[in-house]
Amino acid sequence: MSANLEIQKEWFDEWFDTTYYHILYSNRDEREAEVFLNNLSAYLNMKPGSSVLDLPCGKGRHAVYLNQKGFNVEGADLSENSIIEANKSKTDDLSFRVHDIRKLYPLANFDYVFNLFTSFGYFDDEVENKQAFATLVSAMAPDATLVIDFMNTHKVIKNMRAVETKTVGGIDFHLKRAVKNGFIVKDISFSDKGNSFEYSERVKELYSTDFSSYIRAFGLKVVAEFGNYNLSPYEAETSDRYIVIATKA
Repeated sequence: MSANLEIQKEWFDEWFDTTYYHILYSNRDEREAEVFLNNLSAYLNMKPGSSVLDLPCGKGRHAVYLNQKGFNVEGADLSENSIIEANKSKTDDLSFRVHDIRKLYPLANFDYVFNLFTSFGYFDDEVENKQAFATLVSAMAPDATLVIDFMNTHKVIKNMRAVETKTVGGIDFHLKRAVKNGFIVKDISFSDKGNSFEYSERVKELYSTDFSSYIRAFGLKVVAEFGNYNLSPYEAETSDRYIVIATKA
């Protein structure tokens, strides 16, 4: 099937549920993710048995590793296919559920709420982005910690490759990137088995000041900002990531 106007409205709903999304991003660095979670859990002094919500969790790679480190983890994601895959790793203290981040979470007792790997700012309507942030906050216990791991928008835009082709799994993915109306947009086109496909990714152009505004608006306070998975200080022009840690004020 090819892209249509519905994908333009809710691009994440269908694109994340395809096998092609996972093929294109199959080279994600698992070791890098583990280093980040090791550094993060050490910095936060997370105690064994602490409860963690990973939202959205994709296929559960972060959730599984956190569970292996001794934490009680729940992962949630809008993609039913991702949750089906994640549930293959389910244990007594590792669970998954389908959940739309725009809807308040049914549980509100997590010690840590993680929003990792640029999993925010997907919505065209700012009201929905605020609903997503409200969901993250709603899941926090009174003394909980929120961690958001976002791209460093300054650096992403500065180093953006407008046109690129990536060959993964025998498929040539043609990528076009641009900044349009406050969003970083990646158009993806490819052919497979005689069929042509088109999808788009749209992530809001958010900066540290935007996240600070969200955090203050929802009664939280910033306690740390980092610029990479080694938890080096955040520098707007040079850092690879923007990682913010917040607690209830």
